Amino acid sequence: MKNIGVLTGGGDCPGLNAAIRAVVRHSIDTYSFNVIGFKRGWAGLLEGLVEPLTKYAVSGILPKGGTILGTSRTNPDKVEDGYLKIRENFRKFGLDAIISIGGNDTLGVAANLQIKYDVPCVCVPKTIDNDVACTDFTIGFDTAVSIATAAIDNLHSTAESHDRVMVVEVMGRHAGWIAAFSGIAGGADIILVPEKPFNMDEVCEILKKRHKRRGRSFSIIVAAEGATSDDGAISAKSAKTDPFGNIILGGLGVTLSHEIEKKTGFETRYVILGHTQRGGTPTPVDRILATRFGVRAVDLVARGETGKMVGTSGGSIVQVPVLDIVETDKKGFYKGKTKTLDMEFYETAKVFFG
Repeated sequence: MKNIGVLTGGGDCPGLNAAIRAVVRHSIDTYSFNVIGFKRGWAGLLEGLVEPLTKYAVSGILPKGGTILGTSRTNPDKVEDGYLKIRENFRKFGLDAIISIGGNDTLGVAANLQIKYDVPCVCVPKTIDNDVACTDFTIGFDTAVSIATAAIDNLHSTAESHDRVMVVEVMGRHAGWIAAFSGIAGGADIILVPEKPFNMDEVCEILKKRHKRRGRSFSIIVAAEGATSDDGAISAKSAKTDPFGNIILGGLGVTLSHEIEKKTGFETRYVILGHTQRGGTPTPVDRILATRFGVRAVDLVARGETGKMVGTSGGSIVQVPVLDIVETDKKGFYKGKTKTLDMEFYETAKVFFG
């Protein structure tokens, strides 16, 4: 009988509980495996924060947002002998494998454990940013897009009533997937993404032409938090970073709205959706995706095929070597590759600018 550890790391998102449920149910019902949950991401394996996961423990969690195991951005590399402590606790709890559910940082840690410390891991990709390599979609993305789209829909009426320009800031540090998808779905007039620096004068010119030529006295701009102007003058970058060295962003919408109002004279307001995109009930798409991921992850453990990540390709569930989803940093450790927005998709969005 195998013992499987499961954890959720990084930012929370809707669909995590569906993945946990799938891992537990399939492990017990199909293979008679024991499942141990580790609380607060990698902190659970570092500190021995455990919770036995039974079918009763995961009953009713499918539609719930967040994660019953809790999460954190704990980086073992920032803890003295962190990776060695994880390996020690892995052996202490008699585990055969870890199923790591997370984004690029969490999966990078799993890659280090698998390749450098001989700790068997299977990876499940989740992040609302949808920026994990080698998978079409990640857990949480569809729900975040749905939340952002609903907000944009709601803003149309108030923007039109007051003849305003509305700037909607959505998440997306390095990748503009949420901005592009929700912008197209919500009928945004301009979409700004990290992959393509914008020219402030061109943005304002589009707004002026729209208001003059088309007789539209309101506009909706969707901007990913990581978008920047081509001269570097407008961005949301700060000096603060998280434990993995990622710059903490936020507030681009404020700067953008002020600049637009100054350059065009149009009354402009901003809405920062922030963590509302991470919360709430997962969509059916995310529940199904998380379930399929969880089942395949357990199958990989059962077959002894660790060192892989499950993902989607053309609607099918696939598995790829963990080496394909990571790259090395300056210290020679692995970190997750960033999958940026498909710019052909962005060109489709540009058809509707203005």
